[in-house]
Amino acid sequence: MKKLKNTSNNIVTIPPSGVRGKLTVVGAGPGDVELITVKGIKAIEAADVILYDALINEELLKYASANAELIFVGKRKGCYAFQQEQINELIVTKAKEKGHVVRLKGGDPFIFGRGAEEIDYVQQFGLETFVVPGISSSIAVPAYQGIPLTKRGSSESFWVITGTTKAHQLSDDVAIAAKSTATVVILMGMGKLDEIVRIFSAENKQDTPIAIIQEGTTENEKFGFGTISTITKVVEEKQLANPAIIVIGDVVKERVQLTSIYSEVARNS
Repeated sequence: MKKLKNTSNNIVTIPPSGVRGKLTVVGAGPGDVELITVKGIKAIEAADVILYDALINEELLKYASANAELIFVGKRKGCYAFQQEQINELIVTKAKEKGHVVRLKGGDPFIFGRGAEEIDYVQQFGLETFVVPGISSSIAVPAYQGIPLTKRGSSESFWVITGTTKAHQLSDDVAIAAKSTATVVILMGMGKLDEIVRIFSAENKQDTPIAIIQEGTTENEKFGFGTISTITKVVEEKQLANPAIIVIGDVVKERVQLTSIYSEVARNS
């Protein structure tokens, strides 16, 4: 699969006459290739250019036209194929050159996905803009492990919080959430796990159940369960790392046993 390199900081060009560009921001879902909407697949099929992130399942690119240009613009911790400003400019350039750009993002593009930022930027250049919602990993990943984020008698609400803000700090909302009885779901938080443990411990929640699920909904999924007081050891033993979802709350012990989704697929194929 061709991954284009960034070769210029000045990538906004004068468009050819007669080309009216558009952007469709598409949520690719949490990882399982089948957890994408029909509308999302149709957008991929119709794209002239697809800019895709690191967390999408690349099997989805098989739905692209043979003539579509595929550009990897993914970001990992400490490793950027493109800076966000360059991605914004690249969307405009490709839309003006070729027509329909699909920005393919993991999960839902409006949940810590910068989808709204990209739409705001490109609308300045007259592009038509559309969004196709995706299934968020914050919901799907716990569900695949049988964890209900809400359950009568255990949790009446849930928080979804980023573990790393723009300033590379843990969100202040974690400390507020720790005071509540809600289920707390933290994305991109593995690098802040020790800090998260300290915050919940300060609220006398050492015995609160916690789950960490790495690469959820994929065949590479790994997970660990424990309490606030034991989870650091569990992570070490199971060698858990990003990308992972952290789920904290009594609903973790309400986990239901599910038939493996992978064995079910194999049985029906």
